[in-house]
Amino acid sequence: MSHGESMGIYIFCGIQTDTNEHFGEIEIEGEKRELFTIQYKDSAIVAAEVPMKIYHPNKNNLMMHQSAVSLVMKKNETVIPVSFGNVFHSKEDVRVLLENLYPQFKKLFPEIKGKIELGLKVIGKKEWLESQVSENSNIGKMAKAVQGKSEAASYYERIQLGGAAQKLVTSLQQEIEQEVFIPLNELAQASKKNDPIGEKMLLNGAFLVDRDKEAEFDQKVNETYEKWKDKVEFSYSGPWAAYNFINIRLKVEEA
Repeated sequence: MSHGESMGIYIFCGIQTDTNEHFGEIEIEGEKRELFTIQYKDSAIVAAEVPMKIYHPNKNNLMMHQSAVSLVMKKNETVIPVSFGNVFHSKEDVRVLLENLYPQFKKLFPEIKGKIELGLKVIGKKEWLESQVSENSNIGKMAKAVQGKSEAASYYERIQLGGAAQKLVTSLQQEIEQEVFIPLNELAQASKKNDPIGEKMLLNGAFLVDRDKEAEFDQKVNETYEKWKDKVEFSYSGPWAAYNFINIRLKVEEA
């Protein structure tokens, strides 16, 4: 460690616990760091000592944060996620934060005990989306009308074509909501639709699921995929801490 580099406390998540738990160590920017807990009443924050600086949300750092939370989730069934990149000056500062957060934590503990978050993104396959566009004969006609015309002459037709294709994607999103999202929602404690990323994504869903329903939920995802696999890709992920269902606002002073 270079001379004069001050150390800070990086926090990962909150947990419900009565004991001082050990979660092992993780690697943060090339250095092994021990995870430890800072406690208050029946709650604790899982943290590690790190150089005091701003941590950038690059892929490695995000994966480091995620894997630390995953380690904790293997040993503790009530995990409250904290967003990436929060570093405090001292354990004492974190203890004060925990006391301030405790009323929120106390409310959240029973709601998330034994629950995990699972993510499902449904992405339309290019060939299928294109076949939907051409089957939708109105769009097909307009697309033909646009071919071979000058940019200026076809400008309004292009706008219409964009609108029609957008309408089609919206109707496919609604179909996926009925066929995929709603049946999965029935097995979940809560669910959330986030905005799709990119024009081929038809669903960007998050589900809060009881750990003991995870196998049943997985099976439902597999069954649904079997029905849809010629048309779409599924990107199924988790288990995560309940990032989409818990919003803890942290006020962290600048280092």
